[in-house]
Amino acid sequence: MGRRRERVELKRLVADSRLVTVTGPGGVGKSRLALRVAAELRKGFADGVWWVELAALRDAGLLAQVVAEVLGVQDVTPRPLTDVLAEFLATRSLLLVLDTCEHLVDPCAVLVHRLLRAAPGLCVLATSRQSLRVTGECLYPVPPLTVRPQEHGALSDGAKLFVERARAVRANFGLIEHDTETVVRLCLRLDGIPLAIELAAAQIRAHSVRDVLDRLDDRFDLLVGGCRGGPVRHATLETAIDWSHKLCTPAERLLWARMSVFAGSFDLTAVREVCADDRLRAEDMVELVAELVDKSVLQCEEHRSGMRYRQLDTLRDYGRDRLRQAGDEEVLLRRHRDHYLCLAKKFEAHWCGPDQLDWYERLNREHTNVRAAMDFCLGDRREHLLGLELATALRCYWFGCGYVREGRHHLDRALALNPVPSPTWAVAVWARAWLLLAQGDLDAADASLAPGMAYVEQHGDTAITGWTVYVAGLAAMLRGDPIRGAELAERAANLHRCGGDPGSGLFAALSVQSISLAVAGRYDRAVAVTEEGRAACDRYGERWMRSYLSYVRALAEMGRGDPGTAVDFARDALRFKRLLTDQAGIAVTLDVLAQATAALGQADRAACLLGIAHRLWHTFGLPQLGSSALLAASEHCEEIVRRGLGDAAYQAAFDVGAAFEFDDAIAYALDEQPPPPEPAPSFDGRELLTRREREVAELVAEGLTNQQIATRLVIAKRTAEGHVERILNKLGLPNRTRIATWAAEHGAAARAAGSADHRNHR
Repeated sequence: MGRRRERVELKRLVADSRLVTVTGPGGVGKSRLALRVAAELRKGFADGVWWVELAALRDAGLLAQVVAEVLGVQDVTPRPLTDVLAEFLATRSLLLVLDTCEHLVDPCAVLVHRLLRAAPGLCVLATSRQSLRVTGECLYPVPPLTVRPQEHGALSDGAKLFVERARAVRANFGLIEHDTETVVRLCLRLDGIPLAIELAAAQIRAHSVRDVLDRLDDRFDLLVGGCRGGPVRHATLETAIDWSHKLCTPAERLLWARMSVFAGSFDLTAVREVCADDRLRAEDMVELVAELVDKSVLQCEEHRSGMRYRQLDTLRDYGRDRLRQAGDEEVLLRRHRDHYLCLAKKFEAHWCGPDQLDWYERLNREHTNVRAAMDFCLGDRREHLLGLELATALRCYWFGCGYVREGRHHLDRALALNPVPSPTWAVAVWARAWLLLAQGDLDAADASLAPGMAYVEQHGDTAITGWTVYVAGLAAMLRGDPIRGAELAERAANLHRCGGDPGSGLFAALSVQSISLAVAGRYDRAVAVTEEGRAACDRYGERWMRSYLSYVRALAEMGRGDPGTAVDFARDALRFKRLLTDQAGIAVTLDVLAQATAALGQADRAACLLGIAHRLWHTFGLPQLGSSALLAASEHCEEIVRRGLGDAAYQAAFDVGAAFEFDDAIAYALDEQPPPPEPAPSFDGRELLTRREREVAELVAEGLTNQQIATRLVIAKRTAEGHVERILNKLGLPNRTRIATWAAEHGAAARAAGSADHRNHR
């Protein structure tokens, strides 16, 4: 609420220092203040403001990965990701906000120091309970909210926060003169700490303001009066949390503690499966969760998939302490792990089928909890084998959904802790080699695959052997030996037809067999293999591998001299690939689409497509997956188009493509409706949103669901959901209803301004 003076001061510090760390105890409002200031600073950074949430991250080895995900950098090469980020940021002007750094202070300090040295246009705003201790760091301790009445009797920020939260639990709550004085006294008692005020306001559902103050006074006398040391504000917040805990029923307290094992957000199904037992019945969970939401212990978020919940860090830490004191922490961590291991195995079983997108979206929603489960497994010697199972079950998620580096990170750790050969070990070996190939590290892939090949020749079942031989075939093709690649892939396909994996395993083998044949110039045979594979995919309802087979069909049609048909198949591949973050698949498909477009005489369009592909390859880090044949074809296309247009015209069209936002780029490639013009700039919070996010906010205001938004904009449901989540985070709004209100207010103003501008220039 408010904090005008603090916002002004913090913006001044950011203008004067390239690293500002907002400090203070939990619950004081560091994140909320940083978010508000970041929104107000948006117009001062040409390349935007980027918000990185670190609260749920425990594996320091993934810090750079999480930052890269937010920035849209998907470089998969073996280079250190800090170097990749430094290069990416070197010429950009942006504000990077690192939220909740205290549990990763040293890794954050190393990363920030490296990035600030490399990128003169970079500023970092961090929130942490302690300093990062980086040279040049400016600290801003967040003060409590003002609690005394302002000029002309206006409510203070603390009182406004109390009233807003009170009305959230009791719609008819209103302040009378007597209540106003009591609210001020209550906020004074709570030292103006926002979280403490919110917890107190939650009690207004069943009590008067006077009752809340009296009960709080009693609690302070009991807990603060004598024995507790430490800073006053820390004691105040601890007392407020203790008091809220005391007001919960025994079942609510138990659930509060058990839910502390979740990282990030979670759904009601997870609560039932992880937290329920003979002490907490599964059928009571809906009511218990609702009560904890009403008491401000839980926050709820609306998603297309249903409601999701999360705890503030301070409240989660409190619950974890209670869980630990009760001796239940390890039991609940195992239940949490079992739930997400089961989810990963369901993903593995159902990935090859008509629900691929749903599973992709579900894993994305649960990613932070999957990471937490992985950390638990790999941090406890007794759980190492289950960690290997978890990392291995998600191999298609790592490879196909934009997490190549993270997948290798987890498999590296898991294999190092599980060196004894076994069927699970053998799957992990070929999966790791698969990811190494995606990184272009062919030598490391060969070294990784060798012991796996030896194992499967003696002990492997047909499916594991088929996948291992497939990876060997892919390696041969990428090394420039397409004949050997085709032979190995054909062997893998036969293994899968004869008792192996007749789903994803067969489709993957056929994709490598067909692309090897196309690269070798055997175009008719390549077409036949792609058609066999596409038909098999259709029987399963599978679309990820089918999109690769459509890409290869486009490549083969180019070899057969039919660019028109090649365009059709390339676009068929893109229509599904854009729904996943399969950046490499999109980029190779754009390359062949550019080649076909150039062959049809559309040089301007081909140059633009090459620009789009170049931008994707730049963030991916490994053009044409390291294949010399694919690289040569792309370079030949560029030479032809450049020669036809001339250097200046080519570069102009190329730059247009490179400047497209992702959704608009793919729409252009598919020859769909061109992107709408940018709206006039505004300074009411809209500047923090991208053009697409502003458009999504307007559709939310129209009452559209995420699915309807996806249909309207021709984007994935997952993409629409991600836009809504980012809008909520950037604007600090609690739910979709508030987005609708915000969009109705600011959208109308923007449209009015645009209409006036149009009339003035008509």
